[in-house]
Amino acid sequence: MFESALADVAFLSARLIFGGILAFMGVNNLVDAESMIGYAEFKGLPAPRLLVPLSGGTLIFGGVSVVLGVVPALGAGALAVFLLGSAMTMHDFWSLEGEEAQNELNHFLKNVFGAGGALAFLAVANATWPYALNVTIL
Repeated sequence: MFESALADVAFLSARLIFGGILAFMGVNNLVDAESMIGYAEFKGLPAPRLLVPLSGGTLIFGGVSVVLGVVPALGAGALAVFLLGSAMTMHDFWSLEGEEAQNELNHFLKNVFGAGGALAFLAVANATWPYALNVTIL
């Protein structure tokens, strides 16, 4: 799968960028939990004091999973589900107007775009990843 020139380095770079940024976002969610909880409450999310730390943990787990190649199917799958779910529940651009709608549209598209990346990693999760720990459950 990674036989072509520099494919292994390109795939490692993709894992570091994608997973690293999502893990960083998860840490930021936890560090700034009170603001995130307030935003989740404003958006009408149920149980924000539970779901905000859970979302931060999902981003950290999924990101680190992709970076290291440890249970990548679980990590990438969790990221895809989380990103699509948060796009629909948190970034409701269709119910807003003006600059606020544009801002939420940008966040919505970022989440959907990220879910696409997560699905791409999920699609190759059973392959042996170069420069990875390659720990799987099944």
